[in-house]
Amino acid sequence: MADTPPTPTPPAPATARPEQRKLSNLLIVWRHTAKYKLQIACALVALTVAAVATLWIPHTFQQVIDHGFATGAGTETIAPYFEEMLLVIIVLALSSSARFYFVSWLGERTVADMRIAVQRNLLRLTPRWFEENRPSEIASRLTADTAVVEVVVGTTLSVALRNLVLAVGGIAYLFTLAPRLALWLIIGIPAVLLPIILLGRRVRQYSRSSQDRIADIGAIAVETLGAMKIVQAFGQERREGERFETAVGEGFATAKRRIGIRAVLTAFVITLVFGAVTLILWDAVHAVASGELSGGSLTAFVFTAVIVTGAFQALSDVLGELLRGSGAAARLSELLAAEPEITAPADPVALPAPVLGAITFDHVTFHYPSRPDLAALHDFSLEVTPGETVAVVGPSGAGKSTLFALIERFYDTSSGEVRVDGVPVHRADPAALRAQIAMVPQETVIFGASARDNLRYGRWEASDAELWRAAEAANAASFLRALPDGLDTFLGEGGARLSGGQRQRIAIARALLRDAPILLLDEATSALDAESERLVQEALEGLMANRTTLVIAHRLATVRAAQRIVVMDEGRIVETGSHADLIRRDGLYARLASLQFSQAA
Repeated sequence: MADTPPTPTPPAPATARPEQRKLSNLLIVWRHTAKYKLQIACALVALTVAAVATLWIPHTFQQVIDHGFATGAGTETIAPYFEEMLLVIIVLALSSSARFYFVSWLGERTVADMRIAVQRNLLRLTPRWFEENRPSEIASRLTADTAVVEVVVGTTLSVALRNLVLAVGGIAYLFTLAPRLALWLIIGIPAVLLPIILLGRRVRQYSRSSQDRIADIGAIAVETLGAMKIVQAFGQERREGERFETAVGEGFATAKRRIGIRAVLTAFVITLVFGAVTLILWDAVHAVASGELSGGSLTAFVFTAVIVTGAFQALSDVLGELLRGSGAAARLSELLAAEPEITAPADPVALPAPVLGAITFDHVTFHYPSRPDLAALHDFSLEVTPGETVAVVGPSGAGKSTLFALIERFYDTSSGEVRVDGVPVHRADPAALRAQIAMVPQETVIFGASARDNLRYGRWEASDAELWRAAEAANAASFLRALPDGLDTFLGEGGARLSGGQRQRIAIARALLRDAPILLLDEATSALDAESERLVQEALEGLMANRTTLVIAHRLATVRAAQRIVVMDEGRIVETGSHADLIRRDGLYARLASLQFSQAA
């Protein structure tokens, strides 16, 4: 009995989880930031110096007032204190500039690293994962959510640390000036923190929800703009506008609730903080009147108290931003934590060298994850010998394209086994397996890049001479030479500057460059006119020589070139034979031929 591939574990969709709505999510951001210890150290030093310089300014005011207004004090007496103040201001300016540079650098670098890490992980994931998670929504996370993280690292954390140092240092300085007044200020701090803690929980919930709504807006925009021809062709501009407007409205409603909670939080903080300062100042005036406190000390106390209260107010604002960043980090961590369903085994079996291209389907049954109740293949068995060309035909939904997906191991079978040269594909390294396969898909993929780079996808190290030979063989050279910049011409998003037939010929040239022992052609000539099809078919016949080729086709020319035709229906083989044999049997193939190939027949 053949080995059975492991039962797939359903991938976890990238959706929100309540337990992720906490500040600890920012630890994933810290893991990326912590790699840059030198820049962190420089930022912390600059931040500390700036905070100390800020707190030193009230001290210089104290000196100016206490000494400058003393009886008999002259210009020469107070000049040193003004010089000291100017020096402190210069130090503050330079340290603030250095702090801004290093924390901004850390923010940009952290976001760049996270984007790269997320993209690398996404490239490992299987098609099944992308069936359950919209690529447009994922793209929104890579842009909108990382932008939030950049603000957190490049601004918010710096502001938080700076104000924390100011608050702690300022309170310590206040105790040296007037311990009793400072004690009253400390007693008022819990009254400020309590509403921050209580209302902060609500802010956290709405912050995550707001990020989700922003992602929905981005997903709808990408989807609509990518299908603009269809939208306009069917006159659905109004509907798409209303759908986008609804998504924006939901995003605004969520943001409004978040803003409302933060506004209430701000009102509490300002009322409690400045109310407490007012009461303390009333006590301070009595202390000056009684001679317990000098005028300079009072000025320094007021100045420092303003700095401290401002620091606590800023910390309340910062908490909201940190919670928003926590939501964004959680959404990114979901992408980083996603595990590919298809992986290389711990001890992969090597394919024979050289690969001959024998393909075996051994009693394969397969269900797509999105359609678990419907078998795409049912007890399917097929042997393809090395160098053989087999055409697979059948009605839509018969399971033809599923064969290609299983050969390349984009999915694992539900039962049964697929083998290449006797090696079960689930026991081979997927990368090594796919390196032996060239494919021309039914839906041609052209990247938003140059013609050269699109061709080089078949073999990246190919020379220009090899690119042109492949283009000639695929009947693509004439239109490529006619492009404004030849191979360096940008082809547009999805190959927008090319016709359907031109895009397909580039895909064929890409497969020619691959020069692999196994060739998979999925409707490879469906978008070509009769003359181009004839020329490309000649190129394909040369390409198929001495290669194992599976062809999914409805076009008669391709089917007749096959050594064997396999007719599929509802995931099973219903007929096998040559074109002439199948026509004589007057079965499903004959009916398909009468519908699709009547003119050629």
